[in-house]
Amino acid sequence: MRILLFGKGGQLGWELQRSLAPLGKLIALGTNDQPCADFTRPSDVAATVRALAPDVIVNAAAYTAVDKAESDAQNAMAVNAITPGVLAEAAAGLGAWLVHYSTDYVFDGGGVTPWREDDATAPLNEYGRGKLAGEENIRAVGGRHLIFRTSWVYAARGGNFAKTMLKLAQERDALKVIDDQYGAPTGADLLADLTAHALRAALRQPELAGTYHAAPAGETTWHGYARHVITQARAAGLPVKVSDDAIQAVPTSAFPTPARRPANSRLDTHKLRAAFGLHLPDWQAGVDRMLTEILQK
Repeated sequence: MRILLFGKGGQLGWELQRSLAPLGKLIALGTNDQPCADFTRPSDVAATVRALAPDVIVNAAAYTAVDKAESDAQNAMAVNAITPGVLAEAAAGLGAWLVHYSTDYVFDGGGVTPWREDDATAPLNEYGRGKLAGEENIRAVGGRHLIFRTSWVYAARGGNFAKTMLKLAQERDALKVIDDQYGAPTGADLLADLTAHALRAALRQPELAGTYHAAPAGETTWHGYARHVITQARAAGLPVKVSDDAIQAVPTSAFPTPARRPANSRLDTHKLRAAFGLHLPDWQAGVDRMLTEILQK
């Protein structure tokens, strides 16, 4: 089996290179590689797919600069919507599977109930609109696909919220962190592993194709996430300057951004767990593992 991975340089793409390697011959491409993997050039990416003729395409490439997308909607739409649709067409022409990643940002963030796959979508920002259009373009083609919606992705490799909090906690006496956005921090390693597991199952059972929500168990806010990270770092002996009671909970309005963020990013993962026989660990387990890796460097 030949697997073509786009977005090899990102946090998820890096982990997917590990998790997908045992499934077949893996060809991993980044934006600047040849043949073309630049998602602002849809027709060239389609030509790459036709030339390599993979059995599976895994798309971890994305435009993830949420605030920049508000003023750069054309490029965001090309990367997140147009090229995924072109990928779906190329995959269908080859009889290949397409694995694609989407986001909780396709919803409006209302209420407190975890979002189900069939809930009504209503993105609040250009990033969410682009990701939703990408999903719709893939589904419209009608080929075999797996779409995983996820939230708050992090990895030990590259920058992330936890690393920022660790840096600030060593520099400042007090921190202000948003406490009215709810979700589950999702490790890129967990997402990559469940992708490989689900793909193996779907190759045997094509009826498993479709859209799934993928995130660890439990929920928190950015404030709760920050407190957990700083508490673990302090226990590990990091010279943390800020005290627990100096990590102030503030509303989203305290940090205005060009793009609106959903308040409710909870995702209901029952469909994923039932279809693929998966147990999803609590979000703290993945964060603790990442922190162990970071703090030992």
